[in-house]
Amino acid sequence: MHAANMMKELKKFDQEAYFRVWGGDRMAKQAQELAKHIRETSFMGIFGVLWNIKTIKRNFKYCESDIDKFQPDVLILIDNSGFNLRIAKYVKEKGLPTKIFYYILPQAWAWKKKRVHTIHQWTDRIFSILPFEPDFYKSYGYDIDFVGHPIIDALEQKKASLISPEEFNQKFGPGEKPIIALLPGSRKQEIIGKLPKMLKIIPHFPDYDFIIAGSETIDLELYEKYTQGKVKIAFGATYDILNNSQAALVTSGTATLETALFNVPQIVCYKPGWLTYHLLKRIVSINYISMVNIILDKMAVQELIQDGLKEKRMVKELKAILNEDRRIEILQDYELLRKKLGGTGASKRVAELMIEELS
Repeated sequence: MHAANMMKELKKFDQEAYFRVWGGDRMAKQAQELAKHIRETSFMGIFGVLWNIKTIKRNFKYCESDIDKFQPDVLILIDNSGFNLRIAKYVKEKGLPTKIFYYILPQAWAWKKKRVHTIHQWTDRIFSILPFEPDFYKSYGYDIDFVGHPIIDALEQKKASLISPEEFNQKFGPGEKPIIALLPGSRKQEIIGKLPKMLKIIPHFPDYDFIIAGSETIDLELYEKYTQGKVKIAFGATYDILNNSQAALVTSGTATLETALFNVPQIVCYKPGWLTYHLLKRIVSINYISMVNIILDKMAVQELIQDGLKEKRMVKELKAILNEDRRIEILQDYELLRKKLGGTGASKRVAELMIEELS
């Protein structure tokens, strides 16, 4: 989504820009060529990587040969440092006359901090979307550009097409009760790990209707395996759901920012699996896991991690954020978050700086 918005802006500066992409449906719509769809390249967690190691190795080789054939003037890396930095190194060591930009940086501030040297070594210019990253890179002697977070642009684009509460009720039929949103994630492993736990709290809140924000990349059957047809599932409607919700249970990730920017009090749920969790505890050096709390550097929204993600605790915390006093506190923190994220225009700013660098 963010890459597609950046591509739109780049085309405004250069109408003849030609894109060949590794990405999803949104990027494919903006590009002349799709080299590979993310369905073939996205693997999550330690075991997800190990089980698909042959495919990942094939993807590396295919990407390297694809770049050799395409001979791009610019290579734009987005997140995913394990893959992207290897490709950047290949391009640099081969001596290709390709400018390399990094947009939406790996979370080096959370773990493997010395990656900042590698990122700087194999790229020509770096664009940050998080307000604390420039100071972090500066501490290692590197200057980077903070362009603001593109999630604000994405939300602004969507606001015009959001449906009214009346239309929402007609379309999704949750009834007259206030709505609590369940956002169990967009990957199969996330849904399997967290949705059953989220569903357990529903009987404790008879005065509310619950609705699941379904991912369009996941089959309905997976959700219905756990809901048994008793909870409404809406696909491709996350923003409409948040726009009509009183509170939300959210899988850690970008969704926590989206929920905050819709002013919905939330509980952040994170359960990566026992082994992954304990390995991460040894290597990750951050105080919080949700981007809301990381940016604000405080526990603005409650995080329930691994063993803390239990029915009794979830019920307690949900009751707390449904309280008006707690809601006011959370909304005040959200307002500060919005200011820190840099306002609208991130996609345009990064495109403008890229064109400036190329000129």
